[in-house]
Amino acid sequence: MQIAIHALDFSLTGAVRNHCEQRFRYALTSYSEHIQRLVVRLSSGSRATSCCQVQVVMGDLADVVVEDREVDLYVAVGRAASRAERTVKRRLARRRDRARLSGLHDSSSMSDQLTTI
Repeated sequence: MQIAIHALDFSLTGAVRNHCEQRFRYALTSYSEHIQRLVVRLSSGSRATSCCQVQVVMGDLADVVVEDREVDLYVAVGRAASRAERTVKRRLARRRDRARLSGLHDSSSMSDQLTTI
């Protein structure tokens, strides 16, 4: 899983970069075989709020895009990582459930089940 971290309107410090990498690796390592790339965009917006936008690029599924705004950048990164993890987990579960349901309604598997009874 490749992680690209971009700071849009401030200089990225080593501490912030390490925190981002640790939080996202911890949150998404379980799903790394399904994730091609992770793009994290950090910015400090108006009224002293920081923004963390995450794009999770998955090969055969649509990209997951999560954004979180918070006064503390570290909190925004943590919440975005948690939301990205939940969303990736949910998308993969839906794909697994659809595949399982389509296999149940497949006519060839139905005839195989009937002959074994």
